[in-house]
Amino acid sequence: MKKLQEAFSGYDLPQKAMQAGIYPYFRTIESDQDTVVTINGRKVMMFGSNSYLGLTNHPKIKEAAKHAIDKYGTGCAGSRFLNGTLDIHVQLEERIAEMTGKDAALCYSTGFQVNLGVVSCLTGRRDYVLLDELDHASIIEGSRLSFSKILKYGHNDMASLEKKLRQCNPGSLKLIVADGIFSMEGDIVKLPEMVALAEKYDASIMIDDAHATGVLGVEGRGTASHFGMTESVDLIMGTFSKSLASLGGFIASDKHTLNFLKHNSRSLIFSASMTPASAASVIAAMDIMMNEPERISHLWEITRYALGGFREMGFDTGKSESPIIPLFIRDNEKALLLTQRLLADGIFVNPVVSPAVPKNSSLIRYSLMATHTREQVDISIEKISKAARELGIINNGG
Repeated sequence: MKKLQEAFSGYDLPQKAMQAGIYPYFRTIESDQDTVVTINGRKVMMFGSNSYLGLTNHPKIKEAAKHAIDKYGTGCAGSRFLNGTLDIHVQLEERIAEMTGKDAALCYSTGFQVNLGVVSCLTGRRDYVLLDELDHASIIEGSRLSFSKILKYGHNDMASLEKKLRQCNPGSLKLIVADGIFSMEGDIVKLPEMVALAEKYDASIMIDDAHATGVLGVEGRGTASHFGMTESVDLIMGTFSKSLASLGGFIASDKHTLNFLKHNSRSLIFSASMTPASAASVIAAMDIMMNEPERISHLWEITRYALGGFREMGFDTGKSESPIIPLFIRDNEKALLLTQRLLADGIFVNPVVSPAVPKNSSLIRYSLMATHTREQVDISIEKISKAARELGIINNGG
């Protein structure tokens, strides 16, 4: 056995979970992504999706993707920097710039690549990147590629952020990077307080709207729009794989910053561009998002309904105020057991356990789509509560 294989031959945590019947990953879906999916030939209610507007199966989006394939083919065979820029990419970037209220936008092949390529190259050796301790993994990875000093502050804790800002050299560039809606906890960044600190300490702000686009703001325009602070946020990042029913990501900012990124962001320059079908799908999804505001209205109505239902049953939902509802279990094994019991009972949810979170913060991530009904939410709350009582997660009075 070579050293590489030998180094990993003892890694058997997944196998142990499989043997215990609680392995919850790589579950194979045999149908389209909707409120009900098919797994192993069985119908299962989906409460683990990031398709917040429920658009992944929309006929107009599928038609747009087909038309793009007919016109452009299936791929671009190169990077945006060289031969992979199509007119449809430029059209999409113009739409994103208008949506976010910024001078310009730049599209990447995935949302992960956006954070990787932007966070890693905007600041230098004498500069600072300040991260919320619960920022998405892509932001963390981007910061690891940066030569700047990385400072983490307590989750959504503005006093902690100010303490870190005080440690920075006043003459250096300081970039604060935070999620708009935090992907596991479901709470919203305290943007007004953050903006006040950025102005006080001459820092810049980048907001990751991966889970906020299509959810927060006027017509789903995101976190900055939600707070009426578009001018105060320097960079707005987002993905196309969640509310916008496709694949890819974007960064929107002023023309000078975008010009620098176009010529220095390595995950853009050295990656193939978005497929034509992906770009066309996003444009169609944006049209629907803007023209059908009732989708976002219903998403928030069903979110408030579900949050109230879970709290009434005795669940700890933390500080969630979004369609991402964490059900804190605070025990790895029980979180995995609950996930498997629910799947067997026709409910799909996602477990989040250590080391992704501290062991005492393990949770079930329950997420909603605009296409969910109250009846579906009622069924899910009833089944989740029943299983949680049996496992001693909530008491019988819950």
